[in-house]
Amino acid sequence: MSTSSRSNEPPSLGDFPGTLVLVGAGKMGGALLEGWLQLGLAPAKLAVIEPLPSSEVAGLAARGTKLNPALQSLPKPAAVVIAVKPQNAAEIMPLLAPIAGGSTVILSIMAGKTLGFLAQSLPPGGAIVRSMPNTPAAIGRGITVAVANAQTTPAQHALADRLLAATGLVEWVDDESLLDAVTAVSGSGPAYVFLLAESLAKAGAAAGLPADLAARLARETVAGSGELLRRSALDAAVLRQNVTSPGGTTAAALDVLMAEQGLEPLLRKAVAAATRRSRELAG
Repeated sequence: MSTSSRSNEPPSLGDFPGTLVLVGAGKMGGALLEGWLQLGLAPAKLAVIEPLPSSEVAGLAARGTKLNPALQSLPKPAAVVIAVKPQNAAEIMPLLAPIAGGSTVILSIMAGKTLGFLAQSLPPGGAIVRSMPNTPAAIGRGITVAVANAQTTPAQHALADRLLAATGLVEWVDDESLLDAVTAVSGSGPAYVFLLAESLAKAGAAAGLPADLAARLARETVAGSGELLRRSALDAAVLRQNVTSPGGTTAAALDVLMAEQGLEPLLRKAVAAATRRSRELAG
């Protein structure tokens, strides 16, 4: 079962209950942090663990944020968000044990790290949420899919949802195994879209357009079409049909793209390959 978390407007974090610890403030962690602050989270309610903080993150210390405090010195937070690279997980997770458990919810955005893996280094019985965001989170247009363990209370579930919604839409699933396919579709998906723009630009240049014009046409066409898809209530298939005149130029191109060995079977193979790799990385 999958559920969507929010309407068009993310919830305010001005009434955040307690303190929040962010472990890792790189690209994705930084995007979450920026979203939280925009939603009204007070900097004084934050503790950030980041050995190489950006100037923006370092500047939060003057506004009350605890930067790289000793974890043992922190009171039990309402939530701990883990945004480090997956290859650093084995080193980081045992360090979080002193501030985990009880009413604290552990929220991970690390790719491939399962609920079981996360639980190994933490006190037993704690609330843990695993999630998979994607890079459009950097502009508040991401989508995240999350799954919670059985110990997560409704209040902790709602809190994790509020934190994730700071960077875009949130979907929840009950079956953790779906996260591998989620990673292949939405986690890796932005790269597929960028490749489409890249390939379309190269095709335009090959057809005789100046390379810089072809690149601009491809960029704006992909961006504009994506925005039209987002705003429209119509399915993607209907939008495609609406721009395709029988016997016209678009139809000629789609005859190639929708052939037996065309785009759809190729994308099925790509998503299947990414799904397999996600399972391999999870062990």
